[in-house]
Amino acid sequence: MWRKEPKHKAAPAAAKRSNWHAVEVVSPKSGCPAAQALKGQRFLSAEAPLLPLPDCIRSALCGCLYRKYADRRTESRRENDDTPLRRTLRPAQDRRTKRGRRRSD
Repeated sequence: MWRKEPKHKAAPAAAKRSNWHAVEVVSPKSGCPAAQALKGQRFLSAEAPLLPLPDCIRSALCGCLYRKYADRRTESRRENDDTPLRRTLRPAQDRRTKRGRRRSD
């Protein structure tokens, strides 16, 4: 009949982050050699190098930043997962040899 209101409302759930959330170090065209060496390499967020990089020659004026990705992989690992149209277009051979159990079979 009467319901007691909770004293504290539950906080909204934070957005769930993937275990494979990745980042890439992006540097300006005139970036240091340390940042250029990491070009195109993705790191898990927890394992990414801190900015400015330890070998950065412009640590006070570093222009590097992180580009975020949902996954560390750069390409799909499974070619057939791209689209359902890639599945075989011809029907499989009918391997039934006996009649079914129903009268209509």
